[in-house]
Order: sequence, then structure tokens, then C-alpha cells
Amino acid sequence: MNDQKRYKKSLGQKLSRDFKMNKWKYIIILPVIVYFILFSYKPMYGLLIAFQDYTPFKGMSGSSWVGFKHFINFFKDYYFMRVLRNTVVISFLTILFGFPAPIIFALLLNEIKNTAFKRVVQTITYLPHFISIVIVCGLIKEFCMSTGLINSIITALGGTASNLLESKPLFYPIYIISDIWQSVGWGSIIYLAAIAGVDQEQYESARIDGAGRFQKMFYITLPSILPTITVLFIMRMGQVLNVGYEKILLLYNPKTYEVADVISTYVYRMGLQEAQWSFSTAVGLFNSVVNVLFLCLTNYICKKTDSGGLF
Repeated sequence: MNDQKRYKKSLGQKLSRDFKMNKWKYIIILPVIVYFILFSYKPMYGLLIAFQDYTPFKGMSGSSWVGFKHFINFFKDYYFMRVLRNTVVISFLTILFGFPAPIIFALLLNEIKNTAFKRVVQTITYLPHFISIVIVCGLIKEFCMSTGLINSIITALGGTASNLLESKPLFYPIYIISDIWQSVGWGSIIYLAAIAGVDQEQYESARIDGAGRFQKMFYITLPSILPTITVLFIMRMGQVLNVGYEKILLLYNPKTYEVADVISTYVYRMGLQEAQWSFSTAVGLFNSVVNVLFLCLTNYICKKTDSGGLF
């Protein structure tokens, strides 16, 4: 008992002393803590309605508890396999082609020696990130319509014009390519920062030994930024089922529902359009749990392969 009191007292003294020594750091981080409490942790209380037949008039305290009813209904739903398959396919295609894109771009950009040209390229590739998703999707629709730019090129080469967004086989390429175009420049910033921290003496030693640009890239630059790549890959795998509904909603149509309908658009329809709040919350909770499992699994694999991990 005395040991517990002594431990609590010493812990309290350490915290008090640390706060006095770093009080300004605590004050600076306070708004961030408050933000996460209000907008990340407090809303988690609302997950309880996934286990209720929630109605706004009764509130959470008056709504009846139904256990896993909504989860079971989702698993039995006709659209369950379709939205799960589409979400997984789009997400993994984005990871397969989209995740390496900023890494390759950063490596190539690092090889440009003309500073002025390098800045121009960076500025041009950063700009799409700041364009509203509504405008981006509007541009995609304009380019892909039967009288758009892409079809003008196709017809000039002897092909037949058609609305590309109404083609199920073309929906995935259009989505992935436009996503890479919008994110490759912005995503390369953190890799360029990691490359800037590589010891320049390694490059000098490699140059003396006769190594070329690609050899230095593969044997010095890539291994040096591997920890950064690993951390970002683990974080990306933690969002494997988070396919943004905004872009899907703005691009899909009845002809492409079969390949374009994902979990987030399904939640949007069920929650906002059909007012099934408990059911849509259950689907969203399922989505989050799967993401956490992928995050932990990826982190475990990375640690086992000596690539490091987040925790």
C-alpha cells in the first residue's frame, strides 16, 4: 500500500515537474488535444446507435437495443458483396498504382539539376491537389463525354466516340488515373523532404566508386527513405476500405453502379437518403473495424520483415 502511494506521489511529482519545464509546449498542443476530443473521440459515443433501432424523437436513451441486428442485415443484404468487392478492388488498385507514383516522381524530381525547371514542375504538379473535387469531376466528365477531348483524339485516330464514363471496364482506369494526377505532386512532398535528409557524403563516395545516377538511386536514396515509405504504407493500409464517396457520387451513373458502388456511397444512400441511421452506422463501424485490422496486420508484417512499424 505504501509502495502504491509512493509510486503515485513520484508520478505526480514527475508530471508536475515536466509541466513546469515544458508548460509552453503543453499550451501549444492544447488546441490539438481539444480538437481531437471534440471531433474524434466525443462522436464515437454515437456508435452506440449501431446497436439500436434509433429514432431522433426518442434519442439514444429512448431507442430500443437490438444487438447485432443491423450488422446481420448488412451481411445478408443483396448489395453486400457488390459494395465490398468494388471497395476492395478500387482501394487496392489505388494502392498498387497510386502509392508508388509519388515515390517514383520524387526520385525523378530529385535528379533534376535545373532549379528553375524543378520548381516549375513542382508547382504544376501541386496545383491539382488544391482544385475542388467537384471541379475535378466536372473536368473528367467534360473530357470523357462523347464530344470531349479524349473522344476527339480517339475519332482522329479512327476510333468510335462514346461516353467513357458509361463504360464499366473503363471506370476503374478513369478513377485511378485521375486520382494519381490529382495526388502525385502533393504526395511527393514528404518523400522529397526525406530525400533531402540523406547524407550527401554517401552520394559522393558512390560517385568516386563509379556509381551512376540509377545506381545511387537504388542503392542509396531508396534504402534511406524506406522507413518513411513503410510508415506511409502502413497508414495507407489503415484506410483500405475508405474510398471517398464524393468522387464516386460525382462520376458514377446507373450504367456503372455494378462496378462503382462502394461502401461509402452505400452508407450515404442508406443514412441520408433513406434515413436508416442505425443501419448506416453499423456499416460504417464495420468499415472502421476492417481498416483497423488491416492497419495492425500491415504493421505486424512490416515489423517481422525488419522494415519497422508504427507501434
